[in-house]
Amino acid sequence: MADKEKYEHGMKKYESKAKQYIDDKDKTEGLLKKALSKAKTRQSSLADVWEKLHLLLELVQAWKKGDYKEIPRKTIVTVIATILYFVSPLDLVPDFIAGLGIFDDAAVIAFAVKQISTDLDKFKLWQQKNSENIETE
Repeated sequence: MADKEKYEHGMKKYESKAKQYIDDKDKTEGLLKKALSKAKTRQSSLADVWEKLHLLLELVQAWKKGDYKEIPRKTIVTVIATILYFVSPLDLVPDFIAGLGIFDDAAVIAFAVKQISTDLDKFKLWQQKNSENIETE
């Protein structure tokens, strides 16, 4: 199975779970906290995707708060599914397998970012515009 197919297959079960988070902002907040905690403890292992992971977390946070609304449902489901995959200890390569589990997570993050790159670019522009507005107020 090629990498793309492997990650698509691995993400399917997380996409159905992600849909449950769409309507439950408290559940989403808990997921963000769990992901941030795991990311901080594994920061050195995530060096290649650290900025991408943070961008995904920031996107969900802005969406959850209602600040950023210009995101297709499919994209937010993909982002939440990616975060669910990241926090899950039992994914394609379980995290307890020394060294390999976190690299699998990093590969899934990179794969998801590539799939939704256009929407992420729009979010980055929105972030820049809004941070400039905050600084000038």
